[in-house]
Amino acid sequence: MKSSSEHPSMDKSGVTEPAAIDIDAADTAHETMGGPKLIVAASALYVLLQLLALNLYPMEAWSQRILHMTGGLALGALIFSGASYRVRGGSRTGTALGAVALLMSVATAASYLLVDRTLLDQPGMNPFSWLLIFTTLTTIPATWLANRGQSWRPADIAVAILCLTVGGYLIEYLDMLQFRAGAFPTTTDAMVSAAAIALLLEITRRTTGMAMVIIAAVFVVYAFVGPWMPGILQHEGYDFARLISYLLTDNGVLGPTLGVSATYLILFIVFAAFLQASGAGDYFVKLAFAVAGHKRGGPAKVAVLASGLMGTINGSSAGNVVSTGAFTIPLMKKVGYKPSVAGAIEAAASSGGQILPPIMGAGAFIMADVTGIPYTDIVMAAVIPGILYFLSVYFMVDFEASKTGMTGLAKDQLPDRAKLMRQLYLFSPIIILITCLVMGYSVIRAGTLSGLSVIVVSWLGANAMGPKRIFHALALAGKMAIPLISVCATAGIIVGVISITGVGLRFSAILLAVADSSQLLALLFAMVISVVLGMGMPTTAAYAVAAAVIAPGLTQLGIEPLVAHFFVFFFAVMSAITPPVALAAFAGAAISGANSMQTGVQAFKIGISAFLVPFIFCFNPALLMQGTLIEIVMAAITATIGIYLLSAAVQGWFFDRAGPLTRLLLLLTSILMIMGGWETDLAGAVLTVALFVWKKGGSYRDRFTAKVISK
Repeated sequence: MKSSSEHPSMDKSGVTEPAAIDIDAADTAHETMGGPKLIVAASALYVLLQLLALNLYPMEAWSQRILHMTGGLALGALIFSGASYRVRGGSRTGTALGAVALLMSVATAASYLLVDRTLLDQPGMNPFSWLLIFTTLTTIPATWLANRGQSWRPADIAVAILCLTVGGYLIEYLDMLQFRAGAFPTTTDAMVSAAAIALLLEITRRTTGMAMVIIAAVFVVYAFVGPWMPGILQHEGYDFARLISYLLTDNGVLGPTLGVSATYLILFIVFAAFLQASGAGDYFVKLAFAVAGHKRGGPAKVAVLASGLMGTINGSSAGNVVSTGAFTIPLMKKVGYKPSVAGAIEAAASSGGQILPPIMGAGAFIMADVTGIPYTDIVMAAVIPGILYFLSVYFMVDFEASKTGMTGLAKDQLPDRAKLMRQLYLFSPIIILITCLVMGYSVIRAGTLSGLSVIVVSWLGANAMGPKRIFHALALAGKMAIPLISVCATAGIIVGVISITGVGLRFSAILLAVADSSQLLALLFAMVISVVLGMGMPTTAAYAVAAAVIAPGLTQLGIEPLVAHFFVFFFAVMSAITPPVALAAFAGAAISGANSMQTGVQAFKIGISAFLVPFIFCFNPALLMQGTLIEIVMAAITATIGIYLLSAAVQGWFFDRAGPLTRLLLLLTSILMIMGGWETDLAGAVLTVALFVWKKGGSYRDRFTAKVISK
């Protein structure tokens, strides 16, 4: 197995990964699984058991989600170090505190096994609840002082034991918790719920950073201080036991978001890990280089193609930037792109992968679960917007290359195209996945069959997946799953607070009030709220929260549920490239060495079409395959032309440099073409022809004048 800092090299590319790029294993879950053999085995076993539960031994929903979450958190405690601070004598101090924490966690687990069960159902604290809450509150800070490089971290092992202890209680008392949680919980219920949420937030901090933790904490605080809040934010307030136990029900942490993680996401994470282990993931990047690397600005076009292919499978925009950007960003800089632009192109392409069918990161599964709309309908609806987005990014890249006179890579720097064409069979698992979905197979069956097909296809190439490679792929899938598990569960905290306080309904009321004056103004308000809620949050969580707060209000405006959810989903995805907190852009800036904010601004500019298209399909649902065949075809054609003109307006390039007046006309024409309706299409077509004749005629006149002068 490779170390966390290694990345596969490209055959015949002549390009090696820059030594300066070092991706820490604790900060990303997309490299080869490494670590102590026992942890690797535990990760593989964790994934294997879930695959068996999905395909052979179905479980009750709550039980499945509890085991999925607590098992994942325990695994995350072992894989992702909690170390955060450097203190004098930190190694010895951290080890000593960790040893104490480990002993206390063992004592807590033992107290749970030995305590008189009648005490657990009685009011007031008992030895187990005292030990659990005290050990949790002291062990988590102890992990922050551990030595990051240690393979033996007793404090992290203590956290894992606490996670499993909490899981044991939740499973044992499941029947009673389903009845009393959030209504009349016992003291032990409340303490276990509090410990579970504290452990969840700690693992979320380790895997995705503080932003998500802070947002969740703000919502929890809001649930307590509601009686003192002004205006629409005011609510009656809730006591600690009721609120904290409510958050650990299927209205909160164990709700639909975690349910999607426990069923669909884990399956497609395994699929992605198998693609990586079989060499297919590396093949996608190589093929993109072979197809587009020689064109002007070639590496940027490679980034668009490769990141789109990987991003649809990968549930993390920032993670996708890191995995494909390690190749593409240095090469973009090499052919002339500014560092901020190179990082921005990769960020925009990687984020857009999550609106590209068939997998769409994780959003399609959550949307299907929340709305009840069939998964295949959601995927079909995403086809035109997804293609439009990547066409827009491609045009942006091409115009940028034209402006600066860039060239592509030399042939001797590119992979062997003929060899790659002979390996097109590596695409067959994705084709099988799409075919199974179109034929009406369940998502679980389709995902399982496509995953198995990766193993079969790998036998035709150099990376044949035998038992050892499959084992390590399963272990890698376990590591890749942990950030998504923690994010989905933490999003449940936010959704639970929104549900119990009714604040989502109040936002819906505001939307309705704004819509009385202008529906467009209401949509602008919804866009701003969706982006703000998503800033600093992974896409999955951003959409889950926006769907709870904004989508209900949009449907009350008369917008179809599919259209409303796609509207908030687009902006949840694009929050990853929207300053001031643009996670994907910041990841690109870290690799390119550019200023983070400049990269964020450039990424926003490159992905600008994604901020316009959602407004258009609210008024023209044909872009989401809602309408007759003629309407859908016309909408696709005119929108494509509009996206081209929009890109030209933003980049200031239309056959040659475009002045302010030309850019304004291009922008107006693009909006007319994208909006839909024969009147706007006709007006846009007339303006398009006029602009084309004007620019081409001008270039002919310039050449004629130059020829006359030369004579």
